[in-house]
Amino acid sequence: MEKYFAHESSFIDEGCSIGDGTKIWHFSHIMSNCIIGQNCNIGQNVVVSPEVILGNNVKIQNNVSIYTGVICEDDVFLGPSMVFTNVVNPRSAVNRRGQYAKTRVKKGASIGANATIVCGNDIGEFAFIGAGAVVTKNIPAYALVVGNPSQQIGWMSEFGHKLDFNSHGEALCAESGERYVLKNEKVHKQ
Repeated sequence: MEKYFAHESSFIDEGCSIGDGTKIWHFSHIMSNCIIGQNCNIGQNVVVSPEVILGNNVKIQNNVSIYTGVICEDDVFLGPSMVFTNVVNPRSAVNRRGQYAKTRVKKGASIGANATIVCGNDIGEFAFIGAGAVVTKNIPAYALVVGNPSQQIGWMSEFGHKLDFNSHGEALCAESGERYVLKNEKVHKQ
């Protein structure tokens, strides 16, 4: 017996593994050989291409396309209408299916509405990609990036608040009490 929910208008192809508690909503298409973890929420009109891997508790908002080559670790948030690419130099007349680039979105990262992640660029743990950003390079853990092409403008806590580091390279997330240290342009949670 299936222990996940799939709306009657969704399509799930053969060979998929879908974890307990996952919900798949209206008009979404889960293509062959995907691995989807437990307690994921896949919004309306989402396409999950073949062999995509989604960890546990991944939240995907409406109108998102996740193409072959993408791996999202646990607790990733994908905002409305954001998109991944999987070929660096696409041409309609040239078949590049064997050239799909890999993209990894690490644990706890959030990607805002209408953002584009150019393939081959990884998103670090708990990074925050602003709405409409176009990611053209690897993003460090805890980084806050915005714009086209995206530029880092700060750091984010695991709780989802901008971090303000003092002259000693220390920051406190006031709402959660989390403490962070910035050393050699890397953030470490204490």
